[in-house]
Amino acid sequence: MEIIIDAMGGDNAPSEIVKGAAEAAKEGRTKLVLVGNKLRIEQCLHQCGADTRLFEIVHTDQVITMEDDPMSVVRGKKQSSLSEGLRLLKEGGDAFVSAGNTGALHAGSSLIVRTVKGVQRSAIATVLPFSRPILLMDSGANINVTAEYFVQWAIMGSLYMKNVLGVEAPEVGLLNNGTEDHKGTQIQIDAYRKLTEEPGLRFAGNVEGKELPFGPCDVLVTDGFTGNVTLKLIEGMSKFMFGLLKDMYTKNAVTKLSFLATKNELKQIKREFDASEYGGAPLLGLQKPVIKAHGSSDARALRNAIRQAEIFVSTGMTAQIAERMAEYGERKTVRTTAEDKSAESAGN
Repeated sequence: MEIIIDAMGGDNAPSEIVKGAAEAAKEGRTKLVLVGNKLRIEQCLHQCGADTRLFEIVHTDQVITMEDDPMSVVRGKKQSSLSEGLRLLKEGGDAFVSAGNTGALHAGSSLIVRTVKGVQRSAIATVLPFSRPILLMDSGANINVTAEYFVQWAIMGSLYMKNVLGVEAPEVGLLNNGTEDHKGTQIQIDAYRKLTEEPGLRFAGNVEGKELPFGPCDVLVTDGFTGNVTLKLIEGMSKFMFGLLKDMYTKNAVTKLSFLATKNELKQIKREFDASEYGGAPLLGLQKPVIKAHGSSDARALRNAIRQAEIFVSTGMTAQIAERMAEYGERKTVRTTAEDKSAESAGN
């Protein structure tokens, strides 16, 4: 198995990215290819005491920053670590991991790697780390959507939860401003109907934002704008709450003693809310696995992203998605033909 890593992408690149790759390399299961400035990568490998012989390094001079336009991946910065990594993936690699520019990664993946036949848009699938983990789709790639996207994402998200996270019969929810089937815009109303009618999906109905911490479903579909706002609100609230707890427990001698009595439990709670435990978010619907690690990923998060890429490849998720999307396309064709005939009969 060959995992390609964008060594220059992210707030902590290349040091933390390379360090995370070095930790993953110790397990010796996978060939790791580091793409970026060769001199800087080698310096980072030496600093963390890694054996450079365990890696293939592909040199690039350009870096796509967080401020760059998403289309720079195929225009102004074709020789960047992100662009080159995606090309290497298309030409023979098994998976690609990057903590870089989300928009550029999504655009480049769609244009270079391409989507599975029948998939209209790939989506970023992010795990919300509640006691019942929820796979949020889309969490930032697609602002303008259709009801059809939601159905496709629900199918792919259910496959991912079953095969990668071990949820035997995943339930799907539709993020909305109310639980009734008539709530939301016309897109949400149409999506509700389509999700209800889609065989093989366990549709749990509309889900309000306030319900998310209590585990209403396993897969949650929404547009990329709403999903990204939801994701960042949850990230911010978790940091805010743990900040309040820290202030409370360090207030005086009595509260400090209370902290000592509950320290292990608090650490466990914090660990459950730590998104880096999952490493990254897959872009579901592509012909090969692409994992988007958080922009602020440290070495542990990057190592976990590599591990997630390995699981994705080993479970054959791409082939399963292709099979299910082919079945979905056939059902859609049958429905469309039947509707056309019905409309023709009514007209006569």
